[in-house]
Amino acid sequence: CRSTRKFHKPSHVMALAAPLPPSAPSVALLPGAVDREKVCPFLLRVFTAVNTHHRAEQFKRGAEPTDDELQIYTWRDATVREIVELVREVHPLVQRPAQLSFSLVYPDRYGQPVLRRVARAHSQRRGPDDLKTLDELRLEPGDFLDIAIEVGPGGVGAGPPAAP
Repeated sequence: CRSTRKFHKPSHVMALAAPLPPSAPSVALLPGAVDREKVCPFLLRVFTAVNTHHRAEQFKRGAEPTDDELQIYTWRDATVREIVELVREVHPLVQRPAQLSFSLVYPDRYGQPVLRRVARAHSQRRGPDDLKTLDELRLEPGDFLDIAIEVGPGGVGAGPPAAP
C-alpha cells in the first residue's frame, strides 16, 4: 500500500487519505485502530449536494448521482474530520464556512437504498462529531456516504448541530 495522497480529476476525484503525521495524536493506541502502513485502504464513494441530501431513490443500483461523486480511498478508522479535510481540498464550497451533514447510504433487507444521518461537522471549526470513525458510524465496505454541504442562511450559523 502506498501512503501518499493521489488526486485524479477527469469526472471523479480520487483521494488517498495519508497516514497521520508523527506530530498528530496517535490513533494506534485506540481500540480498533488500523495500521495504515500495513493495511490497504478501501474505496469509499462520497456524494455531495448543496443544502440538502440526495434522495434515497437516487442511489438505486447503477443510477447513483456520479456528477456529485468523490472517490476516497481510506480506512475504517478514518475520522469525520479527516473526511471533511479531504472534501475541503477539492470542493470550493467547503473551503468557506459551511456545515456538513453526513448520511450513510446502504441497502435495506429488500435491496432498496436507505439514508441514515450519522454526523455533522463544520468545514473550519472543530465539533463533537469530528473524532467519530467510519467504524463508529457503522459504515461497511460497499456503503456510500452522502454529504449535504449547508451554506447560507439555512446552513452556517443556523444553530447548534442536530443530533444524528
